[in-house]
Parts: sequence; C-alpha cells; structure tokens
Amino acid sequence: MTIGERVAWYRRRRGMSQEVLAGLVGRTVDWLSKVENNRIDLDRLSVIKSLADALDVALADLVAEPSLMEWTADSGTRTVPALRAALMNYRNVTPFGASASAVEAPSVAAIKQELATLWDAYQAARFAYVTSRLPSLIAHAEAAANSYSGHDLNEARRVLSLAYQLATVQLTKIGEADLAWIAADRGLGAARAAGDTVLTCALLRSVTHALQATGRFKEAVQLTNDAANYLEPQFSGPSPEMLSVYGTLFLAGSMAAARANDAITTRTFLQAADEAATRLGRDANHLWTAFGPTNVAIHRVATAAELGDVQVAIDLGPQIDTTGMPMERRVRHSLEVARAYSAWNRIDDALNVLLEAERMAPEQVQYHRMSRQLVLSWIRQQRNKPSTVLVDLARRLDVME
Repeated sequence: MTIGERVAWYRRRRGMSQEVLAGLVGRTVDWLSKVENNRIDLDRLSVIKSLADALDVALADLVAEPSLMEWTADSGTRTVPALRAALMNYRNVTPFGASASAVEAPSVAAIKQELATLWDAYQAARFAYVTSRLPSLIAHAEAAANSYSGHDLNEARRVLSLAYQLATVQLTKIGEADLAWIAADRGLGAARAAGDTVLTCALLRSVTHALQATGRFKEAVQLTNDAANYLEPQFSGPSPEMLSVYGTLFLAGSMAAARANDAITTRTFLQAADEAATRLGRDANHLWTAFGPTNVAIHRVATAAELGDVQVAIDLGPQIDTTGMPMERRVRHSLEVARAYSAWNRIDDALNVLLEAERMAPEQVQYHRMSRQLVLSWIRQQRNKPSTVLVDLARRLDVME
C-alpha cells in the first residue's frame, strides 16, 4: 500500500470519518481524499507524522518500516534477528557480563580492524554485510571492555561506542527504530565511560537519529541545542575529528528541524554546520562522518525538500558534485534529487536518477522508504500500462509482485 492507502486503512480502523481526520490535521476533506486516493503524494515526514499522531499510530506504521532484509551472499541467513539478539543480550545489562561471556576477548587492534571494516562497508552501502557482522563486532567489543583495564579498557570502550553508533545508523536505514534507540543508548554509555568528548558528541548525534526514526523531531531539535551547549565550553582549538562530529550533529539537527516544519531553526543549524565545514577546510571522513562543505550542501537540498521548498531542491540538487563522497552519501543525495524531480512532475528524470542510484547501491535503494514510495506512487498514478522498466524496478524493490 501507499502511505495514503495506509492512512485510509487506519482511519477506517479508528472509525473516523474523513471530515474528522482532516480537521485534526488542519487540512481540507478534499486534500485528504486526494491523499487516500493517491492523487497527492505524501513525501514530507512532518505531514505524515501529523497524520500518524491523529490516528494514534507510529510513524513507521504509515511509512511501512521496517522492511524485510533479503538473504544474500553477504548476509547469509542471519540478519536483523541476530542483531536484535546481540543488542538484547542480558549479559550486557547485568553484573554477570565479564564472568558469563562465552566470547573470548580479541586484542584491541583486532576489534579496531573489525570496526573499520564494517564502517567502510556501511559507507559503501553494503547493508546486508554490515547487519550480519555487527553481532560479532558487538560481542567482541563487549568482551574486550569486560576483560581489559587501563589504556586497553578505554580503547575497547571507544571501539564499543563506535560499534553501537554503527548499529544505530544501520538500523535506522532499514527502519528498525526501536532497536536503533537501544544501540544509541548503549553507545553513549560506552563513550561517556571512556571519557571521550569527541565520541560523546558522535553518539549524541546518533541519539538524534534514533529520535527522528520514531518521529520525535522536536525532541531531536532540543537535543541538538543541548548537545551544542554542552560542547561549546570544550570547543577551543577543536581537532578535525571534533569539528567533524560537531558539524554532523548540526546536520542531523537540521533534518530534525525541517521535519518539525521549523524553517528558522533549520537555517540556524545549517549555518552552524557550514561554519564548522569552513573551519575544517575540505571534505573529509574523520570517524566516518563524511563531513565537509559537500555534505552541508547535500543537507541543504534534503532539508529544503522536507520543508516543501521543491524549487530550491530542484535548483541546487543536480548541481552538487558528490563523486568524492562515500557511496552511502552519494546515493542518499540521489534519492533527494529523484524526490524533487517527482514533485515537479518530471517522472522520467526522477526514474533515471533512481535507476542510476540503484546501479551504484542496490541495497540502499531497496531498503529506503523514499525510493519504495516513489516507485509505488508512480505505478499507482499511471493512466496507461506502466513501462517495463518501471515494473521491473518495482519488483526489485518488492513493492509489487
């Protein structure tokens, strides 16, 4: 079902008329009728969230997340459930962790290499590979944190915090919002235990991602402000790593502000991120942030789209050169460009952008709600028989049989 069709389904389940629901979200009955009949696309999370709140359902219920992760050569037959089991392992939240762990603690060098391999795979948009191997990394890092002392203990905690951060961003990518929250909480605890301000900042950003995944956009905006106030006294002569995580904190906050329909705060956060990028001086990838002027420009497009300013997204989006960015960032930007073209009714251009994105990173396109909803809406809106290219893409994304 499209998002509009889900709205209609939940509205009927609630015994609610179109007049009542439209009134609750401050819209006309005509608008709601067009939404439910796929004549208006719902592509702004702020609007979808208002409907979810009025219907008393989760945001994920309307956007159809999470999606089933396919078994691949990279993933094998152990995907999200194995990661869920790792996050909900009682040994990690009880006093019995060190004594009861069945995993031998690897060396710090070994878990650092394991961490780097998985972060690199994530930035290459190899989501199945990352999901299937995160349980092992978390188990190894937890065992190290429970076994070592002194300098090695702090190093193990740093690895553990970044492993949980990776779990957070990976889980939000595939729509597992509640698990992402658990991972963000664990990662922040490890970063604080290590006494590492840079990693604490990085994990605070992960918490904002987890908040957004559950539709708590205003809370994510407030956390961005709180985190910035916490970090400012420690911001004299910042390292490149600190500038990068500080800048990406504001980028995450700008998306939250846009999704909360707060244009002023969105601009404020983007300006703060731009200042950090200017101080950094170039695109970089410290702590796998992919932060720099290009990532700021990417977020200008994404936030404009979330605020409904399609003209800005159309004018700026296709002009940004993302070839120097990690694949995950490149393809995420392509999805925004496709959304902007679609909103401008340039469906052929949007389809071409999406097909090129799929060629570069098929898993990322398959699991992102935006690509699935775009293709489904194009199928639903066709007056004639959809093209073979579009139908084949819809089948690859599992939005039609």
